[in-house]
Amino acid sequence: MNHTHISSKDTHSKLIGYLLWLFGFLGAHRFYYGKPVTGTIWFFTFGLLGIGWLIDLFLIPAMDRQADLRFQAGPINYSLAWLLLTFLGALGIHRFYQGKWLTGILYLCTLGLLGLGVLYDFWTLNDQISMRHTERGIFGG
Repeated sequence: MNHTHISSKDTHSKLIGYLLWLFGFLGAHRFYYGKPVTGTIWFFTFGLLGIGWLIDLFLIPAMDRQADLRFQAGPINYSLAWLLLTFLGALGIHRFYQGKWLTGILYLCTLGLLGLGVLYDFWTLNDQISMRHTERGIFGG
């Protein structure tokens, strides 16, 4: 019997990856898939002058599979958190969504710690969510 393997641990979305790829010359899709170093390089070089950006069109399915394997699934939706960070990060909405009320209020009052907190979250959001999911698994809640 042939079983098509569909990961029950689908933490990231190809659709969101491709939507962020539209802004990929700024590295958005690379940050989303947990590649902050190359995301930063893409940001400062406009997607390696557009060449890396175009190549990424074909690499997104592999980046999606790697993210699904790397990050812990759970109740916090990675794609929603990333959309909130990308478009409302300075207001801290992504932090409220994760249940981080104090830092959410801090971001709201300081415009994401004057942008530095938002930059930090672009580098670490996947790990923050994955850690919350792991803690819930370990502590049963």
